[in-house]
Formats: sequence, structure tokens, C-alpha cells
Amino acid sequence: MQSVKKEIVMGGIRPTGFLHLGNYFGALRNFVRMQNEYPCFFMLADLHSLTTHPDTKELKNNVHRVLAEHLACGLDPDKSALYCQSHVYETSELYLLLGMMSMVGELEKTPTFKDKVRLQPQNVNAGLLTYPVLQAADILLHRAHLVPVGKDQEQHLEMARNIAGRFNHRYGEVFPEPVAFNFGSELVKVPSLDGAGKMSKSENQYATLYLSDPDDLIRKKVMKATTDSGPKEPNSPKPDYIENLFLLMKLVSAPDVVQKFEENYNACTIRYGDMKKQLAEDMVQFIAPIRDKAEAIQQDTGYLKKVMIQGAEKARASAQATMKVVREAVGLNYY
Repeated sequence: MQSVKKEIVMGGIRPTGFLHLGNYFGALRNFVRMQNEYPCFFMLADLHSLTTHPDTKELKNNVHRVLAEHLACGLDPDKSALYCQSHVYETSELYLLLGMMSMVGELEKTPTFKDKVRLQPQNVNAGLLTYPVLQAADILLHRAHLVPVGKDQEQHLEMARNIAGRFNHRYGEVFPEPVAFNFGSELVKVPSLDGAGKMSKSENQYATLYLSDPDDLIRKKVMKATTDSGPKEPNSPKPDYIENLFLLMKLVSAPDVVQKFEENYNACTIRYGDMKKQLAEDMVQFIAPIRDKAEAIQQDTGYLKKVMIQGAEKARASAQATMKVVREAVGLNYY
């Protein structure tokens, strides 16, 4: 009986800032599950980071730290390809070819480009404009069909589909059209502790729980989380910032603990100080093992080098096979 070829998964995270609880529950936890069920390529998008972080003094340290955090969260370099974007040289060639299929007008309309122009008007570079083209190249280079992305990246994924469709229409069927994939479940959006938006790698730092935070800082941040004087009537609806506190608790606390505070809330007897103390300790218990393991891995530069070389070899083998097909399809085969 012929085995069914599994669809390929491709995901990536920029090595800028510090990974946080939102990265874990929104991406890394799913990556760990995916590597056991699909052929996976997980990338540290160091070239993407240059569009907004051209100063590279901290880049090497950031790459090592984020790679160590991936490994500490359970990613296995023997099961998936865990690699740096800049180590796969074929990316640049495909990026160039896909650029010929990308319209300036549609690139200028992407919300992320508009946001970046607003945030860094002094550095509106071509890489910023063509960010979705490079992202399409990252995905299509492995002929990946499944891409674990959040809501904020859906338009980029739509552009990757459009670019793949144009290439296929012009040169023949080479690329599958990628789709968002998260095991059919809604992505977890981890709220910030101040109730204003979600956790962030670079903004809102005191309201974000990072995977590298020391225990006392975790406790301090949680205790400063926004609350109020409590409900006035039984079974009152929760304000957003209180709902956020319960959502965080559901991520890391035992179900019976969550249930107890739910009952207290509904009975108007909840003490938010007690709830935050409980949440703080549960957060420490959750984050500390990841942090400690990541710190140990980051010190082992020999192991990190081995992982990066192994990942690059897997990713380049896939990329070279794709580019052979692409060159033939385009007609760049003169002998």
C-alpha cells in the first residue's frame, strides 16, 4: 500500500526582542506538536529582522537566545529542520524571481508596511516594502502548504498565495498555495497584563511575561496586573481586563484552581490579591523550567552550532530541490 505524502509545514519567528508567553502559546507549543506529525521547517528569520533592526551588534546573541528558547520549549532538531534564514542561500534567488511577480501597489497597501512607515519614517527601505515577497520565498522554497500564522500575518499569507498562483499560471504548477494551519483550533492570543492589547516582544515590556524573566520579576509583573474593586452583583459579566486575568490563569493553573476563583467571582467574594498571588506562583512554575533550560543551552555554543548546521543542511537540501524545478520552469536552463 502506497503511503500518503504528508503536507509540509513551514513557520518562522524573527530573532528580535525576547520571546514571551504569547509566542509560546501562539506558536511554539503548536510547533512542538506539528514536528511529531508533519515534515517541518522552522526558521529564525534573521534577514527579516534587518528591515527594522539594521544595527546587528546584538543579532548573534539574539539568534542564540531564541534558538535556545525553541529547543527549551521542546523543538527537536532531529525531528524538524530548525535553521537560520541567512544560512539558506537559495532564499535570495527565489526572492528575486518572486519579486518579478509582485506588484508595488499591492505591497504598499499591506497594513504592516503602513504601520512600519508610521513607526519608522526615517527608515522606509525596499526590504520593508518587499517583506511579504521574502516571506513568500521562505514558504515556497520548501513547497510548504501549511503555515502556522496568527491573524496579523493573514494578509501576508494571502499575498504568498497570490504570488504562488501567478508563478504557477505563468510557468506551470510548481508551488502549492499555502494556507494558515493550527490544527483547526483558534490561535491563543495571550493578553498583556495591563489589559491593553496582547503581549509584545518589544513594546509594553512591563505588561509582558518573557520566557527569560527571573522569578521575582514574574511575580512583580503579575501583581501589577490591572484589576478593580470586584463585582457588585452575583454572576456579573467580567470586564476585559479581568477576563484577561482568568485567561492567563487557564493557561498555567490547575483547572480546580481556576474553578475556585470563577466561583468566588460569581459569588462576589473574589480577592484579586489572592488570585494574582496564585497566578504569579503558577507562572513562575511554568516559565522557570523553560528559562533555566534555555540559559543552559545558550551557554553550550558548540551544541547551538551543531543544531544550526544540521538545520541548514536539511533546509538547503529542500531548497536546492525546489530551485532546480523553479529554474527549469522559468527556462533558466541553458545547457
